[in-house]
Amino acid sequence: MKGLKAIAGWLRARLGWHTLGLVASLVIIGIAVFVLYKMLRNIRPTEVLEAISGTDPWRIGVAALLVAGAYFTLTFYDWFALRTIGKPHVPYRVAALASFTSYSIGHNIGFSAFTGGTVRYRIYSAHGLGAVDVAKLCFITGLTFWLGNIAILGLGVSVEPWAASAVDHLPPWVNRLIGLALLAGLAAYVTWVGLKPRRIGVGKGHWTVTLPGWKLTLLQIVIGIIDLSFCAAAMYVLMPEEPFIDPIALGVVFISATLLGFASHAPGGLGVFDAAMLVALPQFETEPLLGALLLLRLLYYVTPFAIALILMGARELMMSRRRLDATKGISPDPLAALPVIEPDAAPDEASKPQRRRAAG
Repeated sequence: MKGLKAIAGWLRARLGWHTLGLVASLVIIGIAVFVLYKMLRNIRPTEVLEAISGTDPWRIGVAALLVAGAYFTLTFYDWFALRTIGKPHVPYRVAALASFTSYSIGHNIGFSAFTGGTVRYRIYSAHGLGAVDVAKLCFITGLTFWLGNIAILGLGVSVEPWAASAVDHLPPWVNRLIGLALLAGLAAYVTWVGLKPRRIGVGKGHWTVTLPGWKLTLLQIVIGIIDLSFCAAAMYVLMPEEPFIDPIALGVVFISATLLGFASHAPGGLGVFDAAMLVALPQFETEPLLGALLLLRLLYYVTPFAIALILMGARELMMSRRRLDATKGISPDPLAALPVIEPDAAPDEASKPQRRRAAG
């Protein structure tokens, strides 16, 4: 352990955490590309297209509804975070727009913590939130995501450790211990925040975040579980009918593959997520499984991304038009805004009788 700590310290001093994270992402992506090449080099594209076209329309429709449910649940990530950081004045419609666009764009571009935060700042800054507020909000939404992942992954791995073994190649009993440890850690965290108010951050006041108490933390966990359950259910609906796979087992594989894709920071987990799914589900024929993965990518990534771009573009046009309308009534010459006093001819007319009397 001392040797590992020494190596970690040397790498941190020489490279820094940001560089180490980038290197780790590149390693994950490189491994995924190699695995995909090995598995797909003999793929038959016509069979993949046949698998996609042969999918029942009702399955695609149900999967689309489940994806919509997942994105609807994501809106409560921001709604919950806004109230946690003390910004309840922001209406739900704004939180929903910021959440949907930031996640849709962040998922597809990659490095969602940065890209999603940028989109959120663009929207929330119009409602009085600063960069620090948006950073706090992103932290709370990320916490909700990870609490939900830990909860559903811990439950799934404890019940179906064999499914996790297909991904990490560890013995089932080890994975079961990992699942129980995740649940124990989650219970410890809920207890910790429930004992007294917990604050984290730098200094005091502006740079600190008060963590939600145990009741609100349980609400966070429920929101995260519902979101991930919708996503896993959409994948399950699109899966080939044969052979049968238990929904919980598929959920464990799906969430594990999603986390690997998230850790890679690749756009949409492209390559990493797909490789993990193909490796963990060898009982399925490659072409039908690849067709299901492509359909899910179309529903969960491509379509929301296009909608998000349209919404952001429409919003920017509306904002620009409002600013233009607001400046139309303002003249560049400040003196032009002053009232103009026209010469009054009435006094001259009124003075004529006085002149006549004076003359008389």
